[in-house]
Amino acid sequence: MLRLAASRVFANVTVKSSVPRAFSTFSPHRLAMPSTGNSGSEKVKITLPETSFEMYNAEKPSLEVEISKEELLDMYTKMTTIRRMEMAADAMYKAKKIRGFCHLCNGQEAVAVGMEAAITHQDHVITSYRCHGFTYVRGGSIKSVLAELMGRRDGISKGKGGSMHMFAPSFYGGNGIVGAQVPLGAGIAFSQKYLNIPSVTFALYGDGASNQGQVFEAFNMAKLWDLPCVFVCENNKYGMGTSANRSSASTKYFTRGDYIPGIYVNGMDALAVYRACQWAKEWTVSGNGPLVMELATYRYGGHSMSDPGTTYRTREEIQHMRSTSDPITGLKQIIIEHGLASEADLKAIDKEARKIVDAAAVEAEESPEPDMKEFFTNVYIPGSEPKTIRGRVPSESKHF
Repeated sequence: MLRLAASRVFANVTVKSSVPRAFSTFSPHRLAMPSTGNSGSEKVKITLPETSFEMYNAEKPSLEVEISKEELLDMYTKMTTIRRMEMAADAMYKAKKIRGFCHLCNGQEAVAVGMEAAITHQDHVITSYRCHGFTYVRGGSIKSVLAELMGRRDGISKGKGGSMHMFAPSFYGGNGIVGAQVPLGAGIAFSQKYLNIPSVTFALYGDGASNQGQVFEAFNMAKLWDLPCVFVCENNKYGMGTSANRSSASTKYFTRGDYIPGIYVNGMDALAVYRACQWAKEWTVSGNGPLVMELATYRYGGHSMSDPGTTYRTREEIQHMRSTSDPITGLKQIIIEHGLASEADLKAIDKEARKIVDAAAVEAEESPEPDMKEFFTNVYIPGSEPKTIRGRVPSESKHF
């Protein structure tokens, strides 16, 4: 029964194409990559800064990154698109078109994009509520993300999940309970090992969740069984409005696994994230057991849209991070320095990203609200429903 249940988890997993996409696979839009002297498939060698990684009980991965022009431009395009998508969500929230919670990832784009570039759809990702970027890179369309935020029928969860509950192939959310996704990620990795599937699970959590007991329980089980799981602390320096050094006796989150090796990564550098995730996948699928990875990143906005983000940190701090560590600007400089595209080429990508996001926002807004019958769908696996799902009052109850 366990093997059957685990098999069902992965039954609909599709293998990611080796050809990167400029925009969502579910969107009719495609962006023509700029033409330069280098062919798209030709690899370039880039040496990461020495400060990219710090290790705990493991040898540092090579700082040499081999990557093609096409892959670099795809990463740049995805980060730019995510930034534009989150800006659109920001405007929708302020216009009161989005209600409830809304957690944006402006500034943290390198985390999702760098990780996705290093893995395939045979690998699995689960994260917390700051999940819009991950939903997009894992296969969700821009329209489906924005429609979900507005509670519309064309949303990726049919308008029933909102900001914190988005899912895509091999992507298990978007989880609203702080830290709850960490043991779930260990469970996904257990299924992978049980079924002898040579793939990895990345289970992400924030520095705000890092001190929870369930995180350490998941560490223990993963190491006992040497599960192919990478526990990723996405450290954006603040858990809601509390700085890491006020909440954690040790802020070296990559060492928190104790008996599990760890790696600290500059999470504002998409190529550092890419290289670290490549190495982490190789480590885990080789049977070495789990890893703890800390991605040091930064969010430009508040914890959520209801948080101005300036009561516990200064505007100067935010501006300093924008001007010195922006992940999109950093990758842009690398692309130009290596002659893979000109500044005009990259501006064209920026312009096209804005155009596509704007069009998707209009389509999302035109999507109708879900039918009331959807209220009771996707609660139980078909065939396992009880006779009745109770509503607030008897007249609202659903009878199967």
